[in-house]
Amino acid sequence: MIVKSILIPTVIGVLLAAGAARAQQVNVEQIVAQKVQPILPENGKGGGVAVAVRMNGTTSFFNYGFANNAQNRRVTEDSIFNLGSVGKVFATTLLAQAVKQGELSLDDPVAKYVTELQRGDDIRRVTLGQLASHTSGLPRVPQQYEHWHRGNYTWPDFVRFLNSWKADPKHEPGQQYLYSNAAMVLLRVALERRFNTRFAALMHERITVPLGITSTALPLPRDLLGRAVQGYGQMGKPIGRPGEESGTFKWPGAGQIYSSSRDMATFLAANMGELPDRRPMESAMALAQQPVFTVNPHFKQGLAWQDVSAGNLTIVDKNGGLPNTSTYIGFAPQQKLGVVILVNRGKQRATGIGRQILHALAQDQSKPSTEGEADPDSD
Repeated sequence: MIVKSILIPTVIGVLLAAGAARAQQVNVEQIVAQKVQPILPENGKGGGVAVAVRMNGTTSFFNYGFANNAQNRRVTEDSIFNLGSVGKVFATTLLAQAVKQGELSLDDPVAKYVTELQRGDDIRRVTLGQLASHTSGLPRVPQQYEHWHRGNYTWPDFVRFLNSWKADPKHEPGQQYLYSNAAMVLLRVALERRFNTRFAALMHERITVPLGITSTALPLPRDLLGRAVQGYGQMGKPIGRPGEESGTFKWPGAGQIYSSSRDMATFLAANMGELPDRRPMESAMALAQQPVFTVNPHFKQGLAWQDVSAGNLTIVDKNGGLPNTSTYIGFAPQQKLGVVILVNRGKQRATGIGRQILHALAQDQSKPSTEGEADPDSD
């Protein structure tokens, strides 16, 4: 009788736990479906959404809509999206790895590696850490400084701009948060110069191969083009070709990174410290996530990563956007919850929806932060 009294509650406990786990999984699916509903395209319009949720050490994928309407091809976890500015965290992961391995310092001037800038003025005071944390003082894009410039920037154009750039009280290195695509592109070049290796090859050797992710690249190679999504504008009209690079800067390695939700889920898990066989990389990722500049009490800036808080929830995240893509990766470190959202349509609130999902999964009733969302990333 004593054995039974122990065994029966144990069996009941196991069954209840299994039932709770199943209910939780259904709840995750319901939460995701509810939150992404506002950005799903209407009938006849282009686009879809790929979502990956990391919870309890496992990943679940949820897919909606079309990767390519004309081809009647639906979104899957292996559909390949333009990451937009989410790709910036790959550059800062490489930077953090190099710092951890003693190969360079966050305090190194960028001109130490990009020697063309030694002929410049204020740019010589800008450090690698400032480039990575949006505190360099450089404008978002060079055209905000050189109003007269028309068209894209080649490398010689960019060097000319950087060497002529003058700091002022609102653009002083290390003194303010000022989101800058120009700074992040310059960081890529500095990494290339330090290791005498193209940025795409650095990313391949130091991140994608060690993580075993095979659908992440810059630019997208021919063998992956067949899985690239068609990008659509806000109203659902096609923009550009699948796998096509766009943006201000025109030289090899300055374009956008492409990836799938399956690959990004692995990258997310590593950033959450949940891949025990990748400890050195996870240590570098943790360094990149650490806040280095306080924008306000609820918003701190790391190396590309944002640290935002609302209610009892702190979220580390990064968002991205172009006219034909909207992306988000974020996680709540204390609750071990993470989410990736990839949308092949521009000007969708991927950031807000990602944070809403994390709050719902954490059962935190507070209103999610809007920091870093009101002015979405734009490459």
